[in-house]
Amino acid sequence: MVVAWSSGFVGMRFSTDYAPVFLVVLWRCAALSVCLLPLVAREIVHTPRTVLLRQAAIGLFALAGYIAGVAKGIELGVSAGLCALIANLLPIGTVAISSIFLRERIPRRTWAGMALGLAGVLMVSRDALTLGSAPVWAYALPVAGMMSLAVATVWQQRAASRIGSLSLLSTLWVHCVVSCAVFAGLQMSQGSVMPIATAGFAASVGWTAVISTIGGYGLYWVCLRRSSPARVSSVLFLSPSVTFVWAWALFGEPLSWPMLAGTIVSGLGIVVMTTSIRRRLALADKG
Repeated sequence: MVVAWSSGFVGMRFSTDYAPVFLVVLWRCAALSVCLLPLVAREIVHTPRTVLLRQAAIGLFALAGYIAGVAKGIELGVSAGLCALIANLLPIGTVAISSIFLRERIPRRTWAGMALGLAGVLMVSRDALTLGSAPVWAYALPVAGMMSLAVATVWQQRAASRIGSLSLLSTLWVHCVVSCAVFAGLQMSQGSVMPIATAGFAASVGWTAVISTIGGYGLYWVCLRRSSPARVSSVLFLSPSVTFVWAWALFGEPLSWPMLAGTIVSGLGIVVMTTSIRRRLALADKG
């Protein structure tokens, strides 16, 4: 999941050389909406409208809200490194929502694990962090995008346990359809929505559709159905490290010992977090 999820940041960087980000995301969602339809049409037709509407709302937060916040922040001048760092604070956002709004008790061990994970992320990302040239308010956009996905994460985990939940492919289809409409409107406000007839544009759409969306988002929702939001999102502390490996393999960007050290620290944080969550769940089952 982490490998596929991290491909999205590399794909976004790759696509900016060939087309506006919103145009690529629009056609990424459009392509998946068309390709998945034959596979999910029967289930969609027989699914209650309330279930579809709930998944549509989750999709707006998970896909449209998250990508729009991060992409628009980069477009306005927030550095890509800082946007990636904020996006990878998803475990903290998820736990904060569960703690503040759902009144869930978060053990100190979990907070300690998050602190270790954050320290590791900062170590890995330190050479890529710059403030950029964006207006002050623009720095709130990637934060809003991250929190949008955190809301969707908690909501989806709770919705998955209800009767009438959609299958994975149908869930992805609904999310792509509603996000397609959002990004069509965003791109129309900036220019044409017509695809660009170049190999680079096609590669950008194909990469982000197959690896980032079906692979990254798909595996994320699969894991979320089997575990808690905090536990699933915690492994994304490793996303910066894997992203830099992607960048090294595709763009020849250098790796460094601080990146390795940060990866180890993040890994320790994940172990601490997941161990704490596992113990809490075991105690709950005994009770």
